[in-house]
Amino acid sequence: MSVFLAQLATLGPIGRYLPAPGTVGSVSALITGFFLAKNGFIILFSATLLVTILGVFAADAYSQLTSTDDAGEVIIDEVAGQWLVLLCIPPNIDLALLWYVAGFVLFRLFDILKPWPVSAAERLPGGIGVMADDVVAGMLAGMALLMAQLLIYPA
Repeated sequence: MSVFLAQLATLGPIGRYLPAPGTVGSVSALITGFFLAKNGFIILFSATLLVTILGVFAADAYSQLTSTDDAGEVIIDEVAGQWLVLLCIPPNIDLALLWYVAGFVLFRLFDILKPWPVSAAERLPGGIGVMADDVVAGMLAGMALLMAQLLIYPA
């Protein structure tokens, strides 16, 4: 079971063999998240919740098998964080593709620069810390998108 979870942590070969695994993981999440969102908010929300919970165990399993902490090849956290951002994009919004690109860029910025509270979340132990910083980065990027939507499309 721990080998399966470790494979899940890296999304199989994606995190282990492709360059820039965090960015590749985020792009993979953006594409799959787009299709999940097309099936409704509840589907994307449920998938995000499931990946986040499984990700804690998967990151822990990978850490134990490889004796590493928050290894770069673990990218299930990027999936959870990127999908959180996508939850903040209404499916019928004008220029949806631009919102997806903006969500991707914002998430990567928050994930790479790690401003507070992202940096604080990263210090949590084990798989929780691996997942938490990307979840917080996704939340910050999502909030930035929601604020932009309020400015552009006032009620």
